[in-house]
Formats: sequence, structure tokens, C-alpha cells
Amino acid sequence: MEGLTEILPSGDREVYPALGKALPTKVDDTTYEVTLRDGAVFHNGSPVTADDVVFSFERVLDPANKSLYSQFIGFIESVTKKDDTSVTIKLKYPFSLVAERLAVVKIVPRAVVTADAKAFDANPVGTGPWKMTDNSAASKEIKFERNDAYTGPRKAKAKSMAWKVMPDDATRTNALTSKAVQAMDLVPDLSIETLKRSATIEAAQGFSLLFAMFNCGSAPFDNVKNRQGFLYAIDMAKVLQTAYLGNATPATSFLQETHPAYKKAATVYTHDVEKAKGLFAETGLTRIRLLCTDHGWVKKATPIIKESLEAAGLAVDFQEKKSADVYNTIDGKPEAYDVVVAPGDPSVFGADPDLLMRWWYGGDVWTDQRMHWKGQPSYTEVQTKLDQAARQDGAEQTATWGEIFDLLSNEVPLYPLFHRKATTGYDAGTLIDFKPISLTGLSFVDVGSTK
Repeated sequence: MEGLTEILPSGDREVYPALGKALPTKVDDTTYEVTLRDGAVFHNGSPVTADDVVFSFERVLDPANKSLYSQFIGFIESVTKKDDTSVTIKLKYPFSLVAERLAVVKIVPRAVVTADAKAFDANPVGTGPWKMTDNSAASKEIKFERNDAYTGPRKAKAKSMAWKVMPDDATRTNALTSKAVQAMDLVPDLSIETLKRSATIEAAQGFSLLFAMFNCGSAPFDNVKNRQGFLYAIDMAKVLQTAYLGNATPATSFLQETHPAYKKAATVYTHDVEKAKGLFAETGLTRIRLLCTDHGWVKKATPIIKESLEAAGLAVDFQEKKSADVYNTIDGKPEAYDVVVAPGDPSVFGADPDLLMRWWYGGDVWTDQRMHWKGQPSYTEVQTKLDQAARQDGAEQTATWGEIFDLLSNEVPLYPLFHRKATTGYDAGTLIDFKPISLTGLSFVDVGSTK
């Protein structure tokens, strides 16, 4: 799938024209135009038109569709057809990140989606350098072929590609060791030294994080002192060393320290059992319900988090569920939980702080249905400052983002516990120009293979 623009997943996250012939042309402060690249066709052979672009944006912006991506493009007033191969984008206000943000909307064929949306979801038709040929749930393998009709700048350099879904650490490790696969993400920390004998292993610090999300609308975590006490109670050094052999960094702000817009937050939660106990004594908190996802790497940390909370005097009712089941359990049900610990990485959609914050703090799915924070004074202040920063640029914008980091560090409706390092294993003798990324996943953009 492609947007009018795309963002490279490696390096400095370069923005480049994808379905657009060039980056958006600025007509005035609130008007941009994009012309489609020459000869662009969908995988089914139909030409890409301005009507498809308009449909794709309206599909995301339509409140009835409840798209999580809509919060990333709230600055857009409209997208209209200028002629058969170009569109006009009107903004609600001047916005400095237009090129970056257009990448979140993937252009889809209107005729195919409107004919059978469920069939399209199962077998998506895009315009990118790869086209999916098999999405087999039974074999847990997704197969792709090179799209020889692709006219864009990032052509596929191999004839085919297969992604194998292997949740089990040992299975994935054995697959890379035996060269049954050429690359894997989420290399288990305990397997790194073993894998180094047969593969190249690299770790890159990224934004990817484990977070604690609090039910801010109900006791006991409607009281910010309990939220802060929870974070002070966690022995993060023990979590990171025991669970990940140090392959992660404790959160000192909403952003990881390697991010260009990083600013150390006003409040940094170091391990302080006495402070945690004091806050809990002040509020009377003695028992909590802790709900955690059961991702393999998350399960390494959550028992230690539970132990830390118990050491601070809390009785912990601990549950683990699949990620989908966690959110099915809590969505729209304020009585269902106290704290959720789960992973997240919106940096796969873009790296700017506005996008990263809006993923959790901007839309109703997280703020209203999950953390029940919407409508509180701190929620309103964050929205005001996000909108203020969206209208700014340069140092002024960065300073406003820093103010939001401070506010989030004090109010902590949802907050990072640590930022992970993405550890990738790959066969350097087979893959040509492969580069590990700091995001969740693997990238084969501009990558070839000797096979």
C-alpha cells in the first residue's frame, strides 16, 4: 500500500513522494496540491485516479468509520479533485508537517472497496512494489510477488517474499540459525549471543515502549497520586536487567532520549519505594487489578512489575490476556480494570511528536473508551497545547511539545515505563543492502537477495 507520500523506516525517516509525482506543492498557507505519478496503477491493473485519492481520504475522515488514523489528519479540511490526476488539499489552519502526515492515508481503489469492503480487507489491493498473493491463516505465512507494473521510486529487488508468523521465541531462533528465514525481528535477548555465531545481530534504540494505562475515571486511579505512586514503586533497573539484559532504556520523558525533539520531563519516575508507600498511605490504596498483554517479551517484565508493587504494600490481582482480549475486556467498560500494561509503537506511522502523542492522547478510542480521561482539566490542557503546537514550527513548536511532555509526566493517564531497543537478526550473506530499523518489524525497502 502507498500514500501520496511515504516515510522511510530507517535512518532519519526521510519523507519521499510515493503515489505523488512530487512532494505536496504549497499554494498558500492552507492549500496544497498533489499530482499523481505517471502511469500509477493498482495491483488489479486499474489506473489510480484523483477520485480514488479523494475516496481514500474521505474513508479515513468519515467519523462513521472510526478510523484510528483520522486523529493524525485532523488539520485537513477537505481533499477535492482538481483534475483526473491531481487533488487539492485544503487545511483548517497552517500546519508544518503536511508531507509527513499524508503518508498515513493509503490510497485504495474506490471501485474495489465499495463493491465488497470485507473482501478487500482480506485481500487488499494497493499500488506498492509488492502485491500479496496468499494471506493464509492456516499456514501462518503471507506471500508476496514483485509488482512489475509498479512505477514508483522504490522498486522491489527480489522476485518474491514470504513472511512467516512465528510467535514462539525458540521457533524463530531456530529458523534464523538454520537459515530457514533470512531475517527476524524481536530477537530474544537470551538468544543474542547464540545467534551471533550464525547471523548478524544489531540493536537500535527506538520509540517502541511498554506503557502503563490507568482508569482515570474511577477510583482508585482517578486520583493522580495513585498513578504516580504506581510508577515510583517499579524497580525499573531490575525489570530491564532481568527481563531484557539491559536492552531497553527507562523512560525519562514521553520520547526516547535519542529522538531529535527529546526533552527530559519535569517528573522522572525513579525507583522510590518509600515515596510510593507514602502516596498509597495518603490515599488509602491497598489493592489493584493489573491487566497485562501476553506478548512474549511483555511476559518477561510483568511478573517483576507485580513484585515491585507488592513490595510497596499493594495486593495485586494479576491477569494476562491476548492483546485483542485485553481491549475487548476494557473498551467502553470503566468498571473492568484499574491498570493495563501493554506495548505500543505508533512510530511505524511517523516520527514527529505530534503524531506519537495523538495516537494515545488525541482520539476518543484511547482517551474516552479506555483511559476514561477525556473531559478532565489535564485532558483539555493537552488538547489545547497539541493544537497550539500544530500551528507552530521550529523552536517554538518544539518548546510547546516540551510543555506537553512535562504535563504528561505529572498527570500520567498513560505513560511509558521504558523504551525498547529493536533487536534484529539477519543473514548478511544473503540479503543485499538490508538495514535494521528501530521500529517494530522489518523493512525490505531497497533490499535485494542473492537467492
